[in-house]
Amino acid sequence: MANTALTKKLKPSPKLAEILGSSQSVSRAEAVQGLWKYFKAHKLQNPENKREILADDKLKPLFGKDKITMFEVGKIVNSNLSDGK
Repeated sequence: MANTALTKKLKPSPKLAEILGSSQSVSRAEAVQGLWKYFKAHKLQNPENKREILADDKLKPLFGKDKITMFEVGKIVNSNLSDGK
C-alpha cells in the first residue's frame, strides 16, 4: 500500500513552483526530488559541509535565510505545498 502522504498531489506555492519550474501539482516526494535536482545543478551544497544547502537568489525567499541543513528540506516542502482548498 502506497503512503498517500508522500504520493498525494499538492499545489506548490509560487516560490516553490519557481524552483521546480512548474506550478503543476506534485507529490511531496517529487517536490523534494525537484529541489535536490536544483541544488545539485547549481552546486549549492556547501563544499565544507555537505549537509548545508546554500541559498542563491531564487532560494532565499523560499528558505527565508542564507542556508539550511538538508534536514530542513522536508519542512520547507511541507510548508510550501497545499491541497488548493
